[in-house]
Amino acid sequence: MGFLDTLLGRSKPVRPNLDVLFAVPSATLTLEASAGFAPTGAGSVCFKNPEGMAAEQAEQEIGGLLSLDPASSVRISVDEFGFTWVTCRRADGDVSALVTDLHGVNTTLDDAGFGPSLLCTMVAYRDEARRSLGLVYLYKRGSFYPFAPTVERRRDTELELRMRGLLDKELPIEPDLGRWFPVWDAPGL
Repeated sequence: MGFLDTLLGRSKPVRPNLDVLFAVPSATLTLEASAGFAPTGAGSVCFKNPEGMAAEQAEQEIGGLLSLDPASSVRISVDEFGFTWVTCRRADGDVSALVTDLHGVNTTLDDAGFGPSLLCTMVAYRDEARRSLGLVYLYKRGSFYPFAPTVERRRDTELELRMRGLLDKELPIEPDLGRWFPVWDAPGL
């Protein structure tokens, strides 16, 4: 960061630490043992997809990478806001393998030059009462937050805050609650 940037109050965005995703399997054990939330076997990567040949090549590379494992499937979709979601599903429910798949998607996109377009990665969970919980990683902040949607398209903020307290020793939790954006209708959730 240069002198002029400091003077004008500009800062460089946090470089995403994609390796922090490998802490999710440990956090999953805590979620299962302490809160009854089991992984669904699904996770998603969200990014703003630029048009062009490089984007198509990255999508083909992602599909080819994940097609090597018969327990893994991938689906690419675009939401109503124009964001692209790469949804990975593990038939065997293996969270460690799912995180490896998601990390591979992120790395492929970052290597293709789409690092600044990466928005979030989410791993989905559900409890016996069929409540959903998403563990969301924000690239630009380098932190996680829990997202607990209800069927009425509201947030279960009590559950989110309880999960924050449960996971704050396991993962870097986003301290600014204003950054805990809802990811309504996120694929896999």
